[in-house]
Amino acid sequence: MITQKVSLREVRFYSPIGYYEEEQVVGNEFYVSVDVFFPFENSDAEDLKNTINYEELYQILLEVMSPKRKLLESALEDMLDLILKRFNFAQKVNVVIKKINPAFGGDLANSEVALQFVKD
Repeated sequence: MITQKVSLREVRFYSPIGYYEEEQVVGNEFYVSVDVFFPFENSDAEDLKNTINYEELYQILLEVMSPKRKLLESALEDMLDLILKRFNFAQKVNVVIKKINPAFGGDLANSEVALQFVKD
């Protein structure tokens, strides 16, 4: 079987996500990357229904990154759930969120959380 991959890399968001109230008011800078793997079927390579529409993928990321929340882990879970509901033919999905300059006082470029789904 041939597997195809559609990815969005380092999609930038300024979102009200963070454990501390100030982070939810002021917001933080985030970068989201996602990979979606699915069976390659070239029955009609020019039809979006036979692939992952990356515009729809972006809309899922935007929907999840827009509201206030405390933890990136819940955002990851919501992204993964929505991606799998929309693209039920996905065999594997990787989602990574990087938080730029996390607010805990250390000299750190970013923190990162990730989830991976692999269909049995």
